[in-house]
Amino acid sequence: MSLFRKFFGSGDDSSFEEKQSEFNNLQANLSAPVDEKFTFNFKKNGGKFLYCENLTELKDHFEHILEENDWFESDVVCYEPKLFSMLDENKLSYIKPVNPKFLLASCENLIADEGSILFSSNQIKQNKPNDLPINIVVIATTSQIIESKSDGLRVIKKKYIKDYPTNITTIKYFEKAKEEDFLQYGSAAKNLYLLLLEDL
Repeated sequence: MSLFRKFFGSGDDSSFEEKQSEFNNLQANLSAPVDEKFTFNFKKNGGKFLYCENLTELKDHFEHILEENDWFESDVVCYEPKLFSMLDENKLSYIKPVNPKFLLASCENLIADEGSILFSSNQIKQNKPNDLPINIVVIATTSQIIESKSDGLRVIKKKYIKDYPTNITTIKYFEKAKEEDFLQYGSAAKNLYLLLLEDL
């Protein structure tokens, strides 16, 4: 597709209708509640979203993900002791993984306006997103959904008075772009599952 056509349109009616529909979706998204906005943008970015009403449902969904991808009894990257019990229950090895199938992590926040996930050194140590496994399973709660990245940084600042985390980064792209997108340049797309636990 020509760069000029992308910005200025091709002049035919169907192109105008598509743009009008895109504009209407954008307007609806701007006025939507923060949780709806996150869900819409996260799915648009290619993320897989599983809502969980309680811990039992969360564990069931996690087992379905393992089954779907044939990840039982494999190596996993996980840096958070609070998540080790889920791995132990499913016979997953996380001590010095040789060939990890996925990363299991929590996150700092879920960013609604861009459908991204905010991580820090508490979840991914000093690894850059490109150094992490291609498959990621994130466990988060509905109370972690916030409007923007700047809100996320404020929350981190309040939460960690001492031991302020480093390596604060977001992961936004969860599938390979269908066409070349310069915004994705330098960032590897991740196959990401989000297990979202209701806590409000």
